[in-house]
Amino acid sequence: MPSAGRLIALIGATGVGKTALAIQIAQRFNGEIVSADSRQIYRYMDIGTAKPTPAERAAAPHHLIDVTDPDQPLTLAEYQALAYAAIADILKRGKLPLLVGGTGQYVTAVLEGWRAPEVPPDPALRAELEALQAAHGTAALVERLRELDPESAVRIDPRNARRLIRALEVCLISGKPFSQQRRKSPPPYRVLEIGLQLPRETLFPRLDARVDRMMEDGLLAEVISLQRRGYDWRLPAMSGLGYAQLGAHLRGECSLGEAVAAIKRETRAFVRRQETWFRHHGAPQWFSADQTAAVLERIAEWLREEA
Repeated sequence: MPSAGRLIALIGATGVGKTALAIQIAQRFNGEIVSADSRQIYRYMDIGTAKPTPAERAAAPHHLIDVTDPDQPLTLAEYQALAYAAIADILKRGKLPLLVGGTGQYVTAVLEGWRAPEVPPDPALRAELEALQAAHGTAALVERLRELDPESAVRIDPRNARRLIRALEVCLISGKPFSQQRRKSPPPYRVLEIGLQLPRETLFPRLDARVDRMMEDGLLAEVISLQRRGYDWRLPAMSGLGYAQLGAHLRGECSLGEAVAAIKRETRAFVRRQETWFRHHGAPQWFSADQTAAVLERIAEWLREEA
């Protein structure tokens, strides 16, 4: 069980401005950032995951970025353990940990203390489900999960074959929905959860412009580099926004323009899923992304209250 201490969680949809604000918070309140982003854990995937730049990482310490290779995915439980260890280390050194990211499952697993269902893996069943996915795509997994556990079918990223297969495995072996078997053991942190938001009519054009900047910064070359390193397109890491769509282009399945349009379209869909998650999990205090001063004042007030 993690040790007690103060923790700030900064959440919100992709592209809303979490990184810049987190750095300001860290600099003002002697903090360090623990990433809660399921794509930034991968090495060699920098542009498409919008990782903090070297200058941003120099401005404030960051943890749980570049922790594994694209063909070595982390389980949610593994991420949770790494996050608890990073937070404990930050607290031990007398600094303020900031859990920052848009991967709702990562944030919620840490704040609520999720514990995985005690159902051992079944290699034969897993192979059967992997064959279903290979033949019919992750949509077939989502459809089957919807029959067994509608809540998990909505909650799990429809592109994450690994988590879909695990949920199905638990349902089929135990005979009970995966969503009903998640146990919680909340850590003893004193938490302030801050949410950043922007109206979609503001955020979506910003996201489109960000995709264009990623392309200008060399996203296609980054994807080609991953291909040359031998990373299979079917890996969960390669299903991320930007990588999947440009992979389709490199395989001759669509033009570059069509791939870029698909990235923009899928990014907007991803934001909608993030917003749905955060509406149903946690209790963040919401601020507009341009309310930096108000966020900093709220944190200062909370720290005084907790002192």
